[in-house]
Amino acid sequence: MTILPDRPNTALLVIDVQNGAMTDVHDRDGVIANINTLLEKARTEDVPVVWVQHSDDQLKRDSESWQYVAELVRADAEPLVHKLYGDSFEDTELEALLAERGVGRLVVTGAQTDACVRSTLHGAFVRGYDVTLVADAHTTEDLTAYGAPPPAQVVAHTNLYWQEQRAPGRRGRTTDTAEVSF
Repeated sequence: MTILPDRPNTALLVIDVQNGAMTDVHDRDGVIANINTLLEKARTEDVPVVWVQHSDDQLKRDSESWQYVAELVRADAEPLVHKLYGDSFEDTELEALLAERGVGRLVVTGAQTDACVRSTLHGAFVRGYDVTLVADAHTTEDLTAYGAPPPAQVVAHTNLYWQEQRAPGRRGRTTDTAEVSF
């Protein structure tokens, strides 16, 4: 139950599944297949789908690494939000797009688990959204050389802590692709 008034709808958010962000990530093909399953389900149920695309020094706008992976195809009517920060809400039109569609609950997928996905989860939550993380539809790269746990553990830990997020009038949830209900 969101704390956002008159926002009963749910949207699917696809964050940064771009060529450069999906190089050498944990379970790349499985995550992309699960996102495709969710896209089909959302489109069949007339659930809004919002795509997010990051730009930075590694993902230069209009470069091959900046492009979405070929396996995922955005429909023309589905909005694309361009961002420069981890949190998909920061300095973007995402909030306005969701408000126009009466969205108070987000179903989140994408990359990278420990960066833009995590930032967006928290950004949505503090803005009043109910936020469901799809446990098998987000991923990250191997940053063990920098002291991070292996990618599978990063994904598992994020899934674990997100399912327990609570605040007045809203909560975080974690569910597998097969169990997603829009």
